[in-house]
Formats: sequence, C-alpha cells, structure tokens
Amino acid sequence: MNTLLGIGSRIDHHKLGKGVITNVTSELYWVTFIDGGLETITLDDHFDVIEAIEDEVDTVSFYEIEKSLRDLLKRYSDISEVVPLADKWRGGTLTMNPKDSSLASKEIPIDSFFHKIVMVRDRIRVMEQKINASKTLDDQDKIDLQQYITRIYGSLTTFNVLFKNSSQNFKGASSKK
Repeated sequence: MNTLLGIGSRIDHHKLGKGVITNVTSELYWVTFIDGGLETITLDDHFDVIEAIEDEVDTVSFYEIEKSLRDLLKRYSDISEVVPLADKWRGGTLTMNPKDSSLASKEIPIDSFFHKIVMVRDRIRVMEQKINASKTLDDQDKIDLQQYITRIYGSLTTFNVLFKNSSQNFKGASSKK
C-alpha cells in the first residue's frame, strides 16, 4: 500500500477481521478489531481497505514526541534526572568535625548533600555536551578538555557510595590498560 491511512480508517485484515485504525506511528497501525480488540500491525501488513481516511495521520505517536522532548530537555538544560539516594543513607546526616575541637562541627542532611553532588554531576555533563558541540573549539582542544572532565568525574567517584543505582555512578578514566 502506497498511501498511509489515517486515524478512523476501516480495514478488513485477512487474519484479524474488521477493525478501525485508532493510532498511527512511523512503523505501525494501532487497530481496534471487532473480534480481537486492540492490535498493532505493520504499515505494510496485508489487509483490504474498507474506508480510507487521509490527511489525518499523525505519523509520530504521543509517546515518541514525549520521549524526544525528554531527551532534548535532558541534553540541553539544567533539568536533572531523578537520581535516588541509597536507602541506607536516606534521612541520615553528614557530620564534619574540624581538627580544632574548640570549633563547632557542621551537620548537613545527607539528602541535601547528595542533591548538590547530583547537581554538580549534571552541570559537568552539560559543560561536556557544550564542549563537544562547540563550533569554535578545534578537535584537539575538545580532547584536552574532555580529559579534564574525565579526571573531574574520577575525583568524584568517592561519592558513588551514595548512589542507589550503580549505573548512575561517577566514572573516571580506567587505570586498567
């Protein structure tokens, strides 16, 4: 079939019977069949067209738009992903004691400290993306700056103990060769 069918088109599928197209993506028709309920079929699947509705096609689903928007916001803004604190630290405090016992110690909620660490990581990522996308830096400058960023991540690996998911940990340059 050369023409892309729109939402509301009625079809007769050779296996699934009669149905109405309720959504269209770049790869699939979502069809509600009289006897089989909601099914997805490929755009090039074999079926007869009972009634074609054209010019009403949204070739990108809401999910695809939402995912693209989320990816763009993640890439180009300071909005950070939700990064969970390891359960054992939740509600805890970080206490810093000076060497001089006559000075007061400082207590910080670990949740607040962790949030600041995640913000630092996210801002380093944004800086890294801006460096890589820069039109004014040459390739060697980008490589040099990327090495500094990798070392920064390496310096922050101490804080990996705070992350619930190890996939969100800081990773520096590997010492294994």
